[in-house]
Amino acid sequence: MTPMSINERSNLRVEFCLPVRNEEKILEANARRLFDFLQAQELVNNWQIVVIINGSQDQSAAIAQNLVNQDRARFRLHEIERSGKGLALKQYFSTSCADVLVFMDIDLAVSLDNLPSLLLPILEKKADLVIGSRLLPNSQTSRSFWRSLVSNVYNLFSRIILGHDLSDLQCGFKALTRDLFNRVQPLLRDDNWFFDTELVIFSFYFGYRIKEVPVNWREDRYDERKSKIRVVIDVWAFLKNLFFLRRRLYFVKKYHDSV
Repeated sequence: MTPMSINERSNLRVEFCLPVRNEEKILEANARRLFDFLQAQELVNNWQIVVIINGSQDQSAAIAQNLVNQDRARFRLHEIERSGKGLALKQYFSTSCADVLVFMDIDLAVSLDNLPSLLLPILEKKADLVIGSRLLPNSQTSRSFWRSLVSNVYNLFSRIILGHDLSDLQCGFKALTRDLFNRVQPLLRDDNWFFDTELVIFSFYFGYRIKEVPVNWREDRYDERKSKIRVVIDVWAFLKNLFFLRRRLYFVKKYHDSV
């Protein structure tokens, strides 16, 4: 399959989605940082940044609306009352008309310099889902010892329990095609952080082309925001969800084998 030309890429609509909950301290600066980066790229012309406010009780929605008012061609606001990263992304993706959907955490823990390697495999029709990985040999990470240990243990258990060969399911830096999302969307149940694992595993199960790319990831890239993931509690929740997901995969496979 031959790579797409720049002109062909420009016909694709790409949305860069930022799920946001109570991030008034970093929202404007980081959204503008992403905007400036994309303006300087020649990857694709038809793009938009979508701020997905979910359950915020601060001024995040007002800040996002101000960005939209200043540039409606490049910024969009989507707001839901309930909180949850997975819920926010699922609800917005279900209404979007974009050909390619990209999402990342608003703290921009992954360097924006990694965006081209995330997006190009999809634009060149070489992948359906591209995952930023903090655990590949060429990845660069800066995080606490305990969080590194937890991440490695989680991904090891996920490979054992679910039978995949991917290195990092939970990094919040992914790009996917509209067709892939439409196929797996009915099976995505989690409204929070386990959404990432469900998305990857069902894409893997259905045989979509998945590519992992190394990233430069820093836990403390911006001091204004600390991670909201509760290490011990969330690890136990993830492990429980892994076993439930394995059971669901069994019944999904049994259903597909019978039809």
